[in-house]
Amino acid sequence: MQIRIYSDMVCPWCRIGKKNLSDAIQEWGERTGEEVAVSHHAFLLDPSLPPEGLPYKESMAAKFGGEDRVAPMLDRVREAGAAVGVTFRWDRVTRMPNTVLAHRVTALLPEDQREQWVDAVMSAYFEYGRDIAKPEVLLELAGDLGFDAGSLSLQLKEGRGSEEVQADLEQAQRMGISGVPFFVIDNKYGLSGAYPAAEFVRAFEKIAEQKQQNG
Repeated sequence: MQIRIYSDMVCPWCRIGKKNLSDAIQEWGERTGEEVAVSHHAFLLDPSLPPEGLPYKESMAAKFGGEDRVAPMLDRVREAGAAVGVTFRWDRVTRMPNTVLAHRVTALLPEDQREQWVDAVMSAYFEYGRDIAKPEVLLELAGDLGFDAGSLSLQLKEGRGSEEVQADLEQAQRMGISGVPFFVIDNKYGLSGAYPAAEFVRAFEKIAEQKQQNG
C-alpha cells in the first residue's frame, strides 16, 4: 500500500492526522504484515504569506474574526492533540511562518528520511515556538537530525527543491485539494482530514477487500 500525504508544517490538524496515520500503519502492519510506503508532499495553507511570515496572533485574528474566536479553536486543537499524544504549546507560538523553505528541505532529503524531518519541524514550531521560516532555524534542526546542514544550505541558495515544491502544489491544485491533511492511497482513494487511527484502519480494510475482489 502506498500513501501520499499532502500537508503543511503549520497545520495543527496535519500533525494530528499524521500521528493518527502512523498509529494506524503500525496496527495494520502488526495485524497483516503488510508494509505501507508513505511519501510527503507540500501544501501551503496560506500562499500569500510573505517570506518572513507574519505575527501569529494578529494574522489568526484577522483570518477568523477576532482573538475571541481563535482561542476556543486553539483549545480544541490542544485537546485533540493531547488525546493522541501530540503536544501543542500555543503560548510559545508567536509567528505564522512561510513554510516554502521548510518544504524545499523536505524535497532535498531522501524519501526515507523525510518523515523524521517533518516531525522535527512540526515539533519545533508547535512545541517550542521556533520560527521555521528562518533558514538558520531549519538548518539547525537539520544538523540536529544528522543531516549535512552545510550541503543543504548551499542547495537552498542554489534554488534547489523549488521545482519539486511547485510540482506538489500544482498537483494538489489539479486534484482539487483545498484543505489538508489530505491522504491519497494507492493513487486511487482520497481521504481528507485528521482521521482517527481506527478510521484509517477501516479504510485500509475496505481497500484490501476491494483489491481481493478485483483479483
